[in-house]
This record gives sequence, C-alpha cells and structure tokens, in this order.
Amino acid sequence: MDFSKYGKKHAASCETCEFYTYDEYTDTYSCNLSLDEDEMTDFLGGHTKGCPYYRFYDEYTSVRKQI
Repeated sequence: MDFSKYGKKHAASCETCEFYTYDEYTDTYSCNLSLDEDEMTDFLGGHTKGCPYYRFYDEYTSVRKQI
C-alpha cells in the first residue's frame, strides 16, 4: 500500500539512503550521519520505527536539472 498520499513515510532500508557510504579502507558500508547521544540511544534501543534522516539517494538528480 502506498502511504505517500497520506503524508506518511514508509520504512526505508539503509542501502538506498544518501548517508549510507562505502569506506574503501575498511571495506565496509556505514551510516555517515552523526547522531547525538539521545538520538543514538533511541535508535539502538529500538524506540524509533525508522530513521528520521533518511533521504533517498538518486544519482541522476543533477542530470535531471541539466535537461
């Protein structure tokens, strides 16, 4: 069901997030967003349903602006 018309965001995976980056040195993926202590406690404790900072990564956004 598409909840976008109701103003609700659906749960998103980290793999499609703008802040999820690859580190060549450690050969791992990680979130590149710095959370404060309260936000990290809520996130690790499972008190949040999803990441409030999730942004869909679309590598073609700049190309669309040029057209």
